[in-house]
Amino acid sequence: MPEQQGTDGTTGTGRLYGVGLGPGDPALMTVRAVEIIGEADVVAYHSARHGRSIARSIAERYIRPDHIEEALVYPVTTETTDHPGGYRGALDEFYAEAAARLAVHLDAGRTVAVLAEGDPLFYGSYQHMHKRLADRYATEVIPGVTSVSAAAARLGTPLVEAEEVLTILPGTLPEEELTARLAATDSAVVMKLGRTFPAVRRAFEASGRLPEARYVERATMAGERTGELADTDPDSVPYFAVAVLPSRIDAPRPSPAAGTGPGEVVVVGTGPAGPLWLTPETRGALAAADDVVGYTTYLDRVPVRPGQQRHGSDNKVESERAEFALDLARRGRRVAVVSGGDPGVFAMATAVLEVASQDAYTEIPVRVLPGVTAANAAAARAGAPLGHDYATLSLSDRLKPWEVIAERLRAAATADLVMALYNPGSRSRTWQVGKARDLLLEHRSPDTPVVLGRDVGGPTESVRTVRLADLDPMEVDMRTILIVGSSQTRWVHRGDGRQIVWTPRRYPEA
Repeated sequence: MPEQQGTDGTTGTGRLYGVGLGPGDPALMTVRAVEIIGEADVVAYHSARHGRSIARSIAERYIRPDHIEEALVYPVTTETTDHPGGYRGALDEFYAEAAARLAVHLDAGRTVAVLAEGDPLFYGSYQHMHKRLADRYATEVIPGVTSVSAAAARLGTPLVEAEEVLTILPGTLPEEELTARLAATDSAVVMKLGRTFPAVRRAFEASGRLPEARYVERATMAGERTGELADTDPDSVPYFAVAVLPSRIDAPRPSPAAGTGPGEVVVVGTGPAGPLWLTPETRGALAAADDVVGYTTYLDRVPVRPGQQRHGSDNKVESERAEFALDLARRGRRVAVVSGGDPGVFAMATAVLEVASQDAYTEIPVRVLPGVTAANAAAARAGAPLGHDYATLSLSDRLKPWEVIAERLRAAATADLVMALYNPGSRSRTWQVGKARDLLLEHRSPDTPVVLGRDVGGPTESVRTVRLADLDPMEVDMRTILIVGSSQTRWVHRGDGRQIVWTPRRYPEA
C-alpha cells in the first residue's frame, strides 16, 4: 500500500497507524488491522487509571513479547480534577504529552500502531493523536467495525432502509437536545450511556420513541446483553452500551391504546414551504403517524413513508377533512393532519378542534404542533417589519363579510399597527387588495413600505417592497402575504444593495 503523506506534505522517518479493532470480538478485526499490528515496532493504547485497556485486550493475541508497548493512561475519566484548565484542560495536556511520547518513536524511525476500539475516527481516542501527528508523519487509518453496526447485527433488525435517516448521538448531549433529535429522526443510535442513561431514557420517553427503543450492552463482547430500553435497569448500564431506534419500515407500529381504544390526532404545521421549515417535533409526529391527512398541496411537502396511508383532499373541505381524521383516530389510528404555516393561524387547527368538540369525538386526544407562519417567514426575508406591535388579518371574505374586514383594517390603521394580511387575493377574489389599499391610504402615508412575500421558502420565492400607493392588486395572489408598515417602519437601502424593512421597538415619545 502506498505511503500516506502528512497533510502538510512532509514525512517523518516513522509511520503512524490508527488501527480500528472492531466492537470487541477479536474475530471481527480486519486482516489489515492484524497485519499492521504484526509489522509495528510500537503498540500504543489508551486506558483509564486502573491500567486495563479494552483495546489491548481485543488485540492481545497479536501483541508480541518484543513489541514496545506505550500505555496512554488518562489522568481523569468522569471524575473531577484540580487542573487549572478544568476537565478539558487536563485532557488537552494529556493528549499533548501522549502525542509527544509517540513522536519520539516516530522520529526514531519506528512504526507506531495506536489501537482503537471500533473505528479510530468514530468517537475514538486515536483521533486526538491523529490531529497532533498526522501533519508530520506518514499516516494510515485502518477502519474498523463500529459498535453501531455490531449493535444492529446483535439485534437482528434493520437499522435503516430506503430513504430513512440515521442519527448517531452522544448520550452526553443536553436532555432537551436529545429529545428534539430523537423526535425528528427515523432511526438513531445513542452512545456513551452509563451515567447518562436516566437522561437518555427520559429523552426517549419525551420524544414518544421509548416503545421502539432497544438496548445493547457490550455487543460481541463477554457479558453481552440486549433487550427493551424501557425495561433496562438504570443502575446496571455501563459506558459500553448503546440505545437503538431501528428502522421503522415493516416494524410494528402499535397505536397508543394498542388498538383497543382511540388513537390520536396531531395537527402539524409544515411552515410556508418544505423540509427546512419543519420543527423536530413536527418531523417526529409525521414519522410516527399511521395516516397523514391534508390538502393535497401540503401533503406533497411531507415525505412518503412505507406503511403510512395518505389522504389528500381539496382545500375547501376543512370540516370534512377534520371529521375524517377524527374517525380514523376513533378506530385507534395515529393521525397527522397537515396544515401549511402554523396550524393555528387561519389554518386547520380550528377546524379540527371545532369538530373534536362535538360529543362523538370528545374522548379523542388532539394535539396542535406549531409551525413557522407565513408572516414570520416573509418578515424574516424582508428584515424585521414585525419588530413592534402588529395585527394579523385575513382579507378573505369567504367566511366573514367584507364590512367586518374593513372595520378591522380601519381599527388597526388608526392604532398605527403594522399589519400582516393573509389571503389577500385569488382567482375568484380580485378586488379586495385594491379596497384595502385605498382604505389604508386614508390613514397611512403613500410612502408606507409594503412587503410582498410570495412562495416564501419555495422554488419561486419572491420578496420585494413597494410604496403603499404603488401596491398593484394584479401582482397579488393567494400565495402572497402582505406586510404593511406603520408610521414608524423604516425602509432602508444598505451598502450591499439589499433593501431591508424594519420597525423600531421604541416609539419616539418613549
